[in-house]
Amino acid sequence: MTTIATADLYDERGDELDSLALQLHDIGGHVAFDGPVRTIRCHRDNALVKELLATPGEGAVLVIDGGGSLESALVGDLIAASAVENGWAGIIVHGAIRDRVAIGELPLGVKALGSNPRKSAKAGVGEVNVPVEIAGVVFRPGAHVWADADGILVER
Repeated sequence: MTTIATADLYDERGDELDSLALQLHDIGGHVAFDGPVRTIRCHRDNALVKELLATPGEGAVLVIDGGGSLESALVGDLIAASAVENGWAGIIVHGAIRDRVAIGELPLGVKALGSNPRKSAKAGVGEVNVPVEIAGVVFRPGAHVWADADGILVER
């Protein structure tokens, strides 16, 4: 869990960090979290998300670029519970989640655009561990990301 507020971190490191201006909802049981970035780019298909979060997370944060789609959920309670069981620190979703109340009870950081009860496809279409750009901010695998109630910062 993060030990420094993002505002204080930005004051200390400023130009070394990018700040995500996109306003995401705090959904998980942990509002503040940080860790090394892992990424997935997928559109309305969460098979790769489920597969990756079922592997050892070792304190990493999964950044999912769902293209900002709110048409179907990329993370639900079972996938989020798997992330907890496998040691992930958090999930940042540029898209929708579902099972909002259940995810809110998990010891996991989850930030997302919103929620939708509709399930996504399960074809496994997408890319894993590639740089993803969300609202002008690039998330590179291995860079460090910090999230709290004020927002999200990532190393450039």
